[in-house]
Amino acid sequence: MKALVYGGPGLKEWKEVPDPRILKATDVIIKVETTTICGTDLHILKGDVPAVTPGRILGHEGVGTITEIGSSVANFAVGDRVIISCIKSCGACANCKQGLYSHCLGDEGVSGLGWVLGHLIDGTQAEFVRIPYADNSLHKMPAGTSDIEGVMLSDILPTGFEMGIQYGAVKPGDVVAVIGTGPVGLAAIATASLYGAARVIAIDLDKHRLEKSREFGATDTVVSGQDKWKEEVLAMTDGAGVDVAIEAVGVPLTFEMATQIVRPGGHVANVGVHGKPVSLELEKLWIQNVSIS
Repeated sequence: MKALVYGGPGLKEWKEVPDPRILKATDVIIKVETTTICGTDLHILKGDVPAVTPGRILGHEGVGTITEIGSSVANFAVGDRVIISCIKSCGACANCKQGLYSHCLGDEGVSGLGWVLGHLIDGTQAEFVRIPYADNSLHKMPAGTSDIEGVMLSDILPTGFEMGIQYGAVKPGDVVAVIGTGPVGLAAIATASLYGAARVIAIDLDKHRLEKSREFGATDTVVSGQDKWKEEVLAMTDGAGVDVAIEAVGVPLTFEMATQIVRPGGHVANVGVHGKPVSLELEKLWIQNVSIS
């Protein structure tokens, strides 16, 4: 089969590789029909995720059709069209039973880490992929759902929603700032209203992205490359700061920006994948009662 194979920082190749095969009774093999590129993949290609070694097939999102199942798989059958979860879930460990799937203790890839596809085991940017713990790591495609809609549910939309809106504890009436309006940032913007956000401020360097963010629910936009960006955001809250600041880029500067605009008692929700240390100015934040997730 063909697959996108990581060759080291800055290197990737679409090449012929062996087809995946069933390794455990809980596995399935899926013919990948739709996949996409995540910001995490870009961090991998930059060399920010050293656990990804040369030879790894990239990708952790996808929609496809099951072509083969292991003997213990009970919830799916050959021919089922499914959404692939970006996170493995054995369904039996203490963390999975608490809903903490991102720290699944199953030994596939490594115990204690849910993100293994395209990271510690071969991923979805290929014609076929092996999915472990299939009964708990796949979702049947709802009738009438397109592949494009389905692949957004594989990682991008739930990441922006869960890590940004839910972990950020957005509540009715909140002012929410989203720093970074790529796909995951737009997902946070699009779902902020589900929890009652009164105002959603999109912050980005790119004016075109900011214009697009209004279509997803942003009420205000701020160009972060200008000198007075911070003052502009604070002015929207009468100087108090935002209730929830969501970082959706994954670089030190944008995380620091989030901590600079959050109000006392507010929340900073980190969504971006970081590959470098970030400064945390505790000498300023210790008295602010800020929560960081």
